[in-house]
Amino acid sequence: MSVGGLHRLQEEAHAHGLMVMGGFHPEAGDQVPDGAGTLVMLGPEPTEFWPLFTRSPEFNDGDPAPMDRWSDRVITALAAQMGGQALFPFGGPPYHPFLAWAKRTGRAWSSPVGLLVHDAAGLFVSYRGAIAVPERLALPTPPQASPCESCTEQPCRTACPAGALTPDGYDVPACKSYIASDSGTACMTRGCAVRRACPVSQAHGRIEEQSAFHMAAFL
Repeated sequence: MSVGGLHRLQEEAHAHGLMVMGGFHPEAGDQVPDGAGTLVMLGPEPTEFWPLFTRSPEFNDGDPAPMDRWSDRVITALAAQMGGQALFPFGGPPYHPFLAWAKRTGRAWSSPVGLLVHDAAGLFVSYRGAIAVPERLALPTPPQASPCESCTEQPCRTACPAGALTPDGYDVPACKSYIASDSGTACMTRGCAVRRACPVSQAHGRIEEQSAFHMAAFL
């Protein structure tokens, strides 16, 4: 990849409704493919991803796992354009350590409720894949601290209407039971109340239909 490769990758990703969510230069123990000089992580743009995805053949063919299949096709082709290797958080076991990779970028941290929080996406952070390239690309300096450190109210701590997601842990059965009930309509159709409560998430502006898609897949 030539000089300015990260900018080119950002532009190519944008054309598919994706955004660069961070990157890092691998070190021993990062479980990145041999020969990788930089690993760049990709996630959905808040407003452009969903309209593009819903027009895709994967979304409309009725087969299972449409978003994973879309990600595989699009990011694999994007990696080939960049002379790199596509990596995904699905398709295992074994699975790639995407949570650890996200934290290595310096742009994602554990939130007060345990969920990953991103400097731009907040609790709506999502990774569709990553690309490992052989070059050591110049990366922007990441933020100094998690946005949670300056969030005085931390509404995520008390936002779950079912009391299933708190600083003490995640009660998955209680979460699913609530979402499937009449009382859980807002979470089911608009997305997790805890994720929506995060001020950074609110600024990210994810389309609610996308959140509903993920909630249906979760159930």
